[in-house]
Amino acid sequence: MSTISTVIVDVQSIFRAGLKAFFEVTEEPKISVAGEEITAEGLILYLHKNLSTELVLLDLNLPDQDGLELIPQIRRQFKQVKILVLTSYSDYKFVGQALKNGADGYILKSNEPEHLLEAVQEIMAGNTYIAPGLHITPPNGKRLTNGKKSNYEDRFVIKQKLTKREHEVLELITQAKNNKEIAKELYISDQTVGVHRKNIMRKLGVRNTINLIKFALENQLV
Repeated sequence: MSTISTVIVDVQSIFRAGLKAFFEVTEEPKISVAGEEITAEGLILYLHKNLSTELVLLDLNLPDQDGLELIPQIRRQFKQVKILVLTSYSDYKFVGQALKNGADGYILKSNEPEHLLEAVQEIMAGNTYIAPGLHITPPNGKRLTNGKKSNYEDRFVIKQKLTKREHEVLELITQAKNNKEIAKELYISDQTVGVHRKNIMRKLGVRNTINLIKFALENQLV
C-alpha cells in the first residue's frame, strides 16, 4: 500500500499532534498527515486545494458544523476521499447515521491504536469498518446507556435532540421573537410554534423561555 495522504479534522491540538506522531512511526499502513483542520469550512477549503487527499479523519464535534451533516457534503464534492469518523461518541444512533450519510468507517478515540490502523487498511481497501464494541442498532434491543442519562452532555449531543425545524424555532426564540413573529417568518401557525417551543423546552430540560435562551446561548446551540 502506498503512502496515504491524510487530513485530520479535530479541535484538540494535542490529540492531532499525538495522532500525527503515531503515524510517523507506523510502517503499515503508511499514513502521511498532510493537513490539519479544526472546522468544517476549513476542511472543505483544504480538500478543494488538495485534490490528492485520500483520507479524512473526522471528529463529529466541530465548532461550525455538525460532523454528521458534513459527511454527505464531503461525499458529494469529493467522491474519491475516504471518510473515517474518529470520535468519542459511541451511541449506536451516531454510528448508524454516520455510515448512512456516507462515512466509510467509525472508530472511537478510546479504541486501541491497532484498531485505527486496521480501520484505515479496511476502508482504503473499499470495505466498511466499525470498531469493536460499536453497534448500528441497539445491542440486545437496549440503548447503549442502559437507560441511564449522563449528568453531562456536550453541545454536539444536545443538538442531536432537536429536529431541524426546532433548531430554526430556537434560533428565533433567542432573538426574542414571539410566537406570532416566528410563525410569520417560518410560514407556520402560531399553534405549531407553540408546540415546537414546548417540545424544545422538554428536550432541553428547561421550564421557561428565559432559561431556554440562557441555555441555548451558554451551550452555543445557535
